[in-house]
Amino acid sequence: MPGLFPPFDPEPEAAERPGRLRRIPIRSVIPNLVTLLSLCAGLTSIRMGFEGRVDMAVYAILVAAVLDGLDGRLARYLRVTSKFGAELDSLSDFLSFGVAPPLLLFVWNFHDINSFGWVAVVLFAIAGALRLARFNTMLGEDKPAWQSNFFTGVPIPAGALAVLLPIYVDRVGIDVPQAAAPAVVAYVVLIAALMVSRVPTFSGKKYGGIQREWVVPILIGVVILAMLLVSYPFHVLSILTILYLAYIPFGWRAWNRLARAHGAKEDELTLDVGGPFPDDETTP
Repeated sequence: MPGLFPPFDPEPEAAERPGRLRRIPIRSVIPNLVTLLSLCAGLTSIRMGFEGRVDMAVYAILVAAVLDGLDGRLARYLRVTSKFGAELDSLSDFLSFGVAPPLLLFVWNFHDINSFGWVAVVLFAIAGALRLARFNTMLGEDKPAWQSNFFTGVPIPAGALAVLLPIYVDRVGIDVPQAAAPAVVAYVVLIAALMVSRVPTFSGKKYGGIQREWVVPILIGVVILAMLLVSYPFHVLSILTILYLAYIPFGWRAWNRLARAHGAKEDELTLDVGGPFPDDETTP
């Protein structure tokens, strides 16, 4: 009889089928996939280090840093940012940048000084964890627009690449003997202190566009830098690390200049290297 049974609908709406799992857009998975690839690169670095393949271990950390710089930008570009992605990114960062680099230094130069070298590994890892925890607790906080172009302390990917400077120098051909291990330990502790410090460093996230006449020179410069990095990786990494560390005081001066221009008090302009949890923290 017509009208006795309702018409059959092979694809009912999701609201009419509450038991069916909700589909997730593919674009929302891409940033998390990049984060997991960064995590894999960090784990690979640890493996390469214990196998004595130091060069490959450094390359893996460099790949992890590149991927870490992409995942957040992809999430914002695709408009799929989430708390899950932020937490996953922090866990990946801790392993790839807080654990892998000091372990690589330990198997490369610290193994003969035993506990003394292990203390440096632990301190660096703790500094990385504290920095990431501080950053996560400050997500979403309101702050003046001028502060958005600064990090508080050295960010953990930059710290991870900077702490490997002794390996870069050794691979360039400047011998770093085993007797220099205490000096390398002191350098590791210094980088760890900078990561949890309140020293302002440039982030570059809020820089505007570039002028049209500078587009071609910048593109050529990036290509040349990439070619040099492929051909002379440790020379380039050594130079970039030294330049980055030398530029930190200029970031602090720029912060102070902007802070004074926006009415900061003199006691807020002091250079504080300690205290990862200040009450007046304003930048990640």
